[in-house]
This record gives sequence, C-alpha cells and structure tokens, in this order.
Amino acid sequence: MFASVVIPTYNRKPILEKCLEALEAQDLGGVLEKYEVVVIDDGSTDGTPDWLRAKAKRFPHVRLFEQDHGGPAEGRNNGVRRALGDVIVFIDSDLVVTPTFLACHGRALKRAWKGNDARLSFTYGAVINTADFDNPTGERHKLRDLSWAYFATGNVAIDRHVLESSGLFDVGFRLYGWEDLELGERLRRMGVELIKCPEAVGYHWHPALSLDQIPNLIRVEGERARMGLVFYRKHPTRRVRFIIQFTWLHRILWELLTLGGLINEQNLRPILRWLIRRGHSGTAMELLRLPLNRIGVRVLFREAKASGINCPLL
Repeated sequence: MFASVVIPTYNRKPILEKCLEALEAQDLGGVLEKYEVVVIDDGSTDGTPDWLRAKAKRFPHVRLFEQDHGGPAEGRNNGVRRALGDVIVFIDSDLVVTPTFLACHGRALKRAWKGNDARLSFTYGAVINTADFDNPTGERHKLRDLSWAYFATGNVAIDRHVLESSGLFDVGFRLYGWEDLELGERLRRMGVELIKCPEAVGYHWHPALSLDQIPNLIRVEGERARMGLVFYRKHPTRRVRFIIQFTWLHRILWELLTLGGLINEQNLRPILRWLIRRGHSGTAMELLRLPLNRIGVRVLFREAKASGINCPLL
C-alpha cells in the first residue's frame, strides 16, 4: 500500500510546519510500504512555497505544487492528479496527526477490503479540535468533537480508483463549505461504505475565539449558506436539506433560541469577553453559534427565495 497524503494550504505556514513535522514522524508499522505528502499551495501570500523549498531536506516526503488561488476543491483535485499512491489520504493543513496515523488508516482499509476487490469503502478518522498551538496533541477528546458527516476531508483515506470514479470534487464550490460532503453524497450512491477509524487521530488547530474574529465568522456563515444551495441544487433531497439546515425546523429553532434575533452577536459581546478572559473560549464559541446559526439559516432562506427555490414543509 502506497499512501499519498493530499494537503491543500493557503497562508497557514506556522501550523503547516507542525502538520508536516508530524507526518515526517510516521511509524508505518509494516502496514504501508511507503507514503508521500502532496502539498498544493493555493496561492499563499505568506511565503509558504519558498519556505517549503528551503526546507526540502527537513521534509523529504513532501512534494510541493502551486496553483493560483482557486479554493480547496481545486487544490485537492490537483493533489489527486499529482499523487503517485494507490490510496489517497485527505487532511487539512491545520491538522496535526499522531505517529501511527497512516498505519491505522492502512490497517482499517486492509480489513475492510478483505474479500472486496472493488474496494468500495473508505476510512474516517477522529478529529479533535484544539486551540493549543504549542501542544496540539495534548488536547482531550470532547463531546463537541463528534461528527456525523459521511465524508469530510479533515481526516479520510480512500482507494484512488474509487475516488477518481466518483468524479472528484466539484470546483463549483468556490466559497466556504460543503464540497467534501457533496462528494460524499456521490460516494454514498456508488455504495461506498464508511468505516470509522477512531484510532487514526488528528488534532485540528484553530486559534481561540477572540471578539475581532466575529465579522469573519459572520462572513463564513454567509458563504456556507450560498454553497449550501449549490449542494442542494445538485442533490435536492430531504437528507441534504437537513445537512445544510434548509428546513423550517431549523428556521424556527434558531429564531426561538435567539428570540428572533434579540440575542445576537452584538449584545453577547460582554459575556463572550468575560468567558474568553477566564479561559473558556470554547464555551464562548458554542454560545456564539446561536446567532451564527440564525444568520446562516436566514441567508440560506433569503438566497433560496431569490433563486426561486421553495423549502418544503417536511
């Protein structure tokens, strides 16, 4: 088994360094024959490509390719096309993995493929969110780290030919969100089975919440809503409507929980500031999700109406 780890990156040099260091420290345990790390730089402006070329001896498994800024879907597709392995592993450039990460994915895939020449399955590892830049792998697993996604590119491994036969990622998802779950819907229809692989652990680093992040978080919610409609147009099913929160249940839920917008990102600032100062940025983020979800769902319904898309009652 030859694994190609495909990583699109954009202006994430500090955490990318930790990501690549962890990948260089892999113990293959006799499960994989070899591996490579295919980094697709998506037009970074922070000097990432030059830095990687200068550090080539430090990261011997890395093969660097560059593209104009086109987004993660285009980056992952380019990575797959450049990859040499028969297994593709997707992670994000802000994920720091454990030393047995690749071996765990490989072992789980081999078990799933035994007696299945079509290799119609993929492994989905565990992702633990952390704001600890200095020691990301020291974070404990939390309830909010659980994910119900079918296929998410933060930590998955799949046979290359199965992936290619799906058509790869839709580059129409130019803004934030849903390109991986949309691919997952196509894989599901092909009969590709999800195999949970919790022992393949990755620690997803993101900076602790600060109040100056709020405008960008609101922008991201708007992008996610618009890309959600792209997702729904391709797969107009009840399942997808629930995934993107395009239901009257979600509309009513977030309006009720925020009292129709009376609880919002502005009047929550004092309590958010208080929580952040006391080291509870995770709790602050969960609280902020109330108005963020309302904002996202409102944008989704507004954009749907403008596009002539009606939301069914059920």
